[in-house]
Amino acid sequence: MPNAASAVIHHDSVVATHGDTDRIFKLASISKIITSWTCLIAVEEGSVELDDAVGPPGSTLRHCLAHAAGYGFDTAAPIMGVGKRRIYSNTGIEIAAKHVAERTGLMFADYMNEAIFEPLGMSDTSLKASPAYAIFSTVHDMTLFMKELMNPTLISHATAQDAITVQYPELGGVIPGLGSYKPNSWGLGIEIRDHKQPHWTGSLNSPQTFGHFGGSGTMMWIDPTVNTGLIALTDRNFDEWSAEALVAWPSLSNAVIHSLSNHA
Repeated sequence: MPNAASAVIHHDSVVATHGDTDRIFKLASISKIITSWTCLIAVEEGSVELDDAVGPPGSTLRHCLAHAAGYGFDTAAPIMGVGKRRIYSNTGIEIAAKHVAERTGLMFADYMNEAIFEPLGMSDTSLKASPAYAIFSTVHDMTLFMKELMNPTLISHATAQDAITVQYPELGGVIPGLGSYKPNSWGLGIEIRDHKQPHWTGSLNSPQTFGHFGGSGTMMWIDPTVNTGLIALTDRNFDEWSAEALVAWPSLSNAVIHSLSNHA
C-alpha cells in the first residue's frame, strides 16, 4: 500500500490503531453507509419517509437504499423491475440522497454535515461529489462514526435496527468484485454478512456482522455479537489488489476477533 491506516473499536473504545489515523482517504462505497444514516435522520425528523415514492414506479426510498429499485450499477434508468433482484447500485443511493435534499431544501452535503459530521465531531470528513462513493475521511473520524453505528445517538434504536435488518430477504444478487449470492443480504445501505461465502470479512465474524468495503481499497465492519468494529483505509484501488485483499481482509478480521476473545 502507498498509505494505509486502521483502527479497532471494542466496547466503545479504540483499542488498537495502525498508521496515520489523521490522514484523509477516499472512503469510496463506505460512503453509502454514511449517506443512508443521513437519510434515516431525515426520516426521524419527518422530512421523508421510507415508504416515499422514490425512483421508478413502485419504488420507495427503502428500495433505493436496499439496492432493490431496479437500477443498474450506474444507470440513469432501471434495468429490472422493482424488488426483483439485489442490483448493487450507485444510482439508487444518489436518488435517495436527491430526495432528501429536495424535501429538506438543503444541499445533501450541507444536510449531511449538519446531521452527522458536526454533532459527531468529524471535522476532517466531507462529501465532495456523489453520496454513493465520494466521502473523504480519516480513520480517527471514522471511529467516531463507528461508535455511532454501535450505540446510536442521532437516530432511535429501532431505526438503527431497521438499518441493519435484511430488507427484501428473498433477493439474490452480485457483490461487485466478490461474487453472486442468493440471498444477497442487505440492510439500508449497509451490507449484512449473513452466511455469504466467500466473504471479505473473516470466518470468525458472525452472520450479524454488517459494514461495507470500497473500491478505493477500504473496508469497515461491525460485529455486534462481540461489540467490535474494524476500519482499514488505503489509497490503492481494490481492483489492483482484489485477490490479495480477499485474503488479507478476512485474515486481519479473524486476527482481531481472535485477539480480543483471548483477552476478554
